[in-house]
Amino acid sequence: MNSIHILLVEDNEGDIFLITEALEEGKIVNKISVSKDGKEAIDFLEKKGKYINEETPDLILLDVNLPKKNGHEVLKYIKTSENLKQIPVIMLTTSSSDKDVLLSYKNHANCFITKPLDVNNFLTIVSSIESFWINIVKLLKNKKQ
Repeated sequence: MNSIHILLVEDNEGDIFLITEALEEGKIVNKISVSKDGKEAIDFLEKKGKYINEETPDLILLDVNLPKKNGHEVLKYIKTSENLKQIPVIMLTTSSSDKDVLLSYKNHANCFITKPLDVNNFLTIVSSIESFWINIVKLLKNKKQ
């Protein structure tokens, strides 16, 4: 089984808890980093300040509705960066707006998933992400850059 580093960019504490618990139950992910706003996510990816020694993530789960910089701004930053654009970005958000879906794909999101309101369905979605993106897809292993 593969072990990977996931950057979760999410400001909702309940969703952070559910996602991290579901991923940790899978016993596959060896590291989950959390950024609670868009600016912090970019600082993490740029290795600024307290993030200077962080490894580049292998996969990013990104919410759309974030403080400081929204998910679309973070996605655009990632996908226009020579050092980061190869990292798969999954938009995992409460939004189901066609505008958000279109803008996400225009900015090269790898997929767009609307978070279900039901906790069991939410856990099923996270499990499906893990199953597909960690067990099936071949990810490029990112090392310290």
